[in-house]
Amino acid sequence: MRGKASIFLCFLIVIMDVTAGILGIEAEIAQNKVKHLRLWIFECREPSHNAFMLGLGAAVLLALAHVILNLIGGCNCLCSQELQKASPNRQLSMACLILTWIVLAVGLSMLVIGTSSNHKSRGSCGFTHHHFLSIGGILCFVHGLFSVAYYASATASIN
Repeated sequence: MRGKASIFLCFLIVIMDVTAGILGIEAEIAQNKVKHLRLWIFECREPSHNAFMLGLGAAVLLALAHVILNLIGGCNCLCSQELQKASPNRQLSMACLILTWIVLAVGLSMLVIGTSSNHKSRGSCGFTHHHFLSIGGILCFVHGLFSVAYYASATASIN
C-alpha cells in the first residue's frame, strides 16, 4: 500500500508542477495580448485580468506542490548524520532538496512579480518587464524534476 501511495503522491506533485508551468506560460501569452506601447526600454501597457488569474493560479499550485513535497519527503536528510559521511542516496536527496528550495524561491518570485504587474486597476508605464510569467512557468517544470529526484532519493535512503 505504501508503494502505491508514494507513486500517487509523486504523480500528484508532478501534475501540480506541470499545471503550474502551463498556467504561467498561458499567463504570459494573455499578458502579451493586451494593448501596449513600447519606446526603447520604457513600456506602457494595460493590465490583463486573465494573466493575473492565470499567474495567481500558477503561483498557488507551485507553492502547494512544494508544501506537499516537504510534508511527504520529510526532513530525514536534514536530521541525520553529517553530509560527508552520508550515503550517496542521502547526499543526492539533500542536493535535490536544496535545489527545489532555490527553484521555488526564484520561480515563485518571477510568478509573483509577473502577476502583480497585472493586478493594477489601470495601465502602468515604466521599464519593460519581459517574460517574468513564462520564466516562472518554466521553473515550475524544473521544480517538478527536482521534486521527483528528491522524493525518489529520500524514500530510497529510508528503505
